[in-house]
Amino acid sequence: MAVGIQVVFDCDDPARLARFWAEALDYREEPPPPGFDDWPAFLRSVGVPEEEWNRYSAVVDPAGVGPRLFFQKVPEGKVVKNRVHLDLAVGGPRGTPDEERRRNVEAAVARLQDLGARVLGPKEEMGAYWVVMQDPEGNEFCLH
Repeated sequence: MAVGIQVVFDCDDPARLARFWAEALDYREEPPPPGFDDWPAFLRSVGVPEEEWNRYSAVVDPAGVGPRLFFQKVPEGKVVKNRVHLDLAVGGPRGTPDEERRRNVEAAVARLQDLGARVLGPKEEMGAYWVVMQDPEGNEFCLH
């Protein structure tokens, strides 16, 4: 049996976090159900009040390869370190020279900072280099 994977983020602002991760991963907002031009039209049709339209959001890999990311509004804020986090392989394919990998990681760090991410710090261990970051709501992730 094939199993699909969805990664779920509890958050304060699903639409904002979905936009951030769509940009970070080259994903796109999940399209509305067939027969609807946009999500507001669908939500209106099923009677969801406008003030609740930002309770959920999702982004998908346009190539259909990566997992769907789902964002759900929760009342509490993030308090402690994530127990699960995403690693983004931005340095280049295996065999990319170390200095080129580091430049690629640093370029991705700068791009994601422009989108609202925050750097927690670079790490280097056993010949590997990566940067730990937080998304706009404080969820940790790594670039390597």
